[in-house]
Amino acid sequence: MTTIRLNKVWNLGNQLAQGGFAKVFEAHANDGMSAVIKLIAKAPGASRELLFEELSGLPHVVPIMDSGEWEDYYVLVMPRAKKSLRNHLNEVGGKLAVAEAVSVLADVAKALASLKADVVHRDLKPENILLLADHWCLADFGIARYAEATTGPDTHKYAMSPPYAAPEQWRFERATQATDVYALGAIAFEMMQGKRPFPGPDYRDQHLNQPSPPLMGCPPPLASLIAECLYKAPAARPTAANVLARLEASQKPSSSGVAKLQEANLANVERQAREAANVSAGQSLEHARRDLFIAAGDGINRILRGLRARVLEAAPSTSVSERSGLLFKLGEGSIDVDALQQSPPNCLAAFDVIAHSAIAARKPRDHYDYEGRAHSLWFCDAQVEGIYRWYELAFMVSPVIRQKSTLDPFALPPTDRDAATAFSPTYGARQIAWQPLAFDQGDEEKFIERWLAWFAEAANGALSRPSRMPETSGGKYRPARPKGR
Repeated sequence: MTTIRLNKVWNLGNQLAQGGFAKVFEAHANDGMSAVIKLIAKAPGASRELLFEELSGLPHVVPIMDSGEWEDYYVLVMPRAKKSLRNHLNEVGGKLAVAEAVSVLADVAKALASLKADVVHRDLKPENILLLADHWCLADFGIARYAEATTGPDTHKYAMSPPYAAPEQWRFERATQATDVYALGAIAFEMMQGKRPFPGPDYRDQHLNQPSPPLMGCPPPLASLIAECLYKAPAARPTAANVLARLEASQKPSSSGVAKLQEANLANVERQAREAANVSAGQSLEHARRDLFIAAGDGINRILRGLRARVLEAAPSTSVSERSGLLFKLGEGSIDVDALQQSPPNCLAAFDVIAHSAIAARKPRDHYDYEGRAHSLWFCDAQVEGIYRWYELAFMVSPVIRQKSTLDPFALPPTDRDAATAFSPTYGARQIAWQPLAFDQGDEEKFIERWLAWFAEAANGALSRPSRMPETSGGKYRPARPKGR
């Protein structure tokens, strides 16, 4: 019997599995405790510290019970799980019911959402998701990072699993939490469809350039969420916390209006995903911004489709025009949305804006020379640097200036000098009237309801200047970047 002395003395039993870097054995301690021992072969250029992350106490993460070194191996001791997600999929024929799949995804998303920003799994796959104490938990944190740090010729081969590897991994770029979200999207697709979104054998081309197929028989909110997880641009993917919140919300019943909006959302996400896949995401800034611009178009188009569906459902006599942008007219009121435009790099010092548009509710000018309100729509990283979403914001004339606008508040493009001044510490003629408020990734309904109400007021001639400025939007933005960045 083979014995390994760590903090406890462990006796190795039968071998359970073997992978590229590790062998897995049953093990029993002298005090009677049962566990699993993973032996990771020592590789040139990598240290034992690369195998460990400070993850104690985090939800749905397989704990490390003991660790150390033995002969030519680093040793990890973990509790014995009932089975892996791969085993479970094999047992049930490769496909799970939606409710069960959502339960698995929620457990994994809860684990990912609890991690520090710099802790990345890098090799998320069904084999590394284990059923432990009636919850699905993540295992093997650090092993992929260990593989990346070795100097062996097969470093990249074992640092990722091709069916679940994100585009940035195929370009050998730094993995982030968005990398794990992409893998979670691929796993979600597999659980709900009984097949992988990218079946190979040319995994590299499929992950970099080809769209994931549409999900069949899946509720639209989940299908949209999974499609967003599989975006080619990492910065456009939802965060793990957003994924978790939307998974939980997906189990609540939807009204008929919301269901129609969700269907419109799904159709547009799938269409734009196909377009995005035609762009090979290169390493240059230009290519990265192009991927983000495609994702921006995906997001805004599906939201506008939802807005259109809701308008026509509530007021079928509304006329709709799409000649340049989008225009709704009902009575004397209107809503118009500008065509999407790509924003130049570094056009705004406060944060990075990829694309912009504007939306306005209008009515004939009254005797106060007021005709409505307009908001800017920017796809940017307004709240967290490097995390891009659609934000709604608006501007106003400084109260100390004796000047009024027919639109109050009003929109500005990110290229406008007044917009830049409004976000800087410098006092200017234009100020923020509506702080940036995200309206995508599960927040679409509030945006649509807000503009439906303003449209109704415009159509009735009741739309009036806000009684107080700035308004309380509930939004926020991060401080301006230091000079030189």
